[in-house]
Amino acid sequence: MGRGITNVTDNILDYIRATTLREGDTLNRLRETTAARSNAGMQISPEQGQFLGLITNLIGARVCVEVGTFTGYSALAVASALPPDGRLYACDVSDEYTAVGVPFWQEAGVADRIDLRIGPALETLDALAAEGLTGQVDMAFIDADKENYSAYYEKLLGMLRPNGLIIVDNVLWGGSVADTGNQKESTEAIRALNITVGQDDRVECSLVPLGDGMLLARKK
Repeated sequence: MGRGITNVTDNILDYIRATTLREGDTLNRLRETTAARSNAGMQISPEQGQFLGLITNLIGARVCVEVGTFTGYSALAVASALPPDGRLYACDVSDEYTAVGVPFWQEAGVADRIDLRIGPALETLDALAAEGLTGQVDMAFIDADKENYSAYYEKLLGMLRPNGLIIVDNVLWGGSVADTGNQKESTEAIRALNITVGQDDRVECSLVPLGDGMLLARKK
């Protein structure tokens, strides 16, 4: 009997994208624009974007928080799945990166659903909590500096409503989390979060090997 996870080769990835990817034109062009950057690897894959949109629809999310926006692909995927009066609070530290995505948000007609907050995310999350978001967030997506993953998780868990969902990206970190010889700070931080969530009685969880690994935690 196999281990249960198919090795996603380039051929299989091409097959997935040819058969089930429903990436719209605006998302596709934003992804291609980002691909020309030297740090394009920071962007989520289109399969992950579609997954985020599906989950947003599935749980009927109206209020979402994103920690780590980069050039705005994930924000566009989530905002496009929100209802017209929905809101995504997008947190990032870079005007330069997020400025890439703004015209695409506008083109897609969802810019009014995205509240972009520039500044250290921990401070932004405190500000959002003070603005009344505690217990009001339906879904949160974390894809930022790994060293603060556990801090982001704790703050966002307090902001979630019951049955709200946190999704964390890069939790496999290229496989390094399973390499005991890798003790880099970022790797150790992700390991710590994975262990914390796996043992956290406040949530139900599942680590999905999509992209570089996505950890889902539903608040009880």
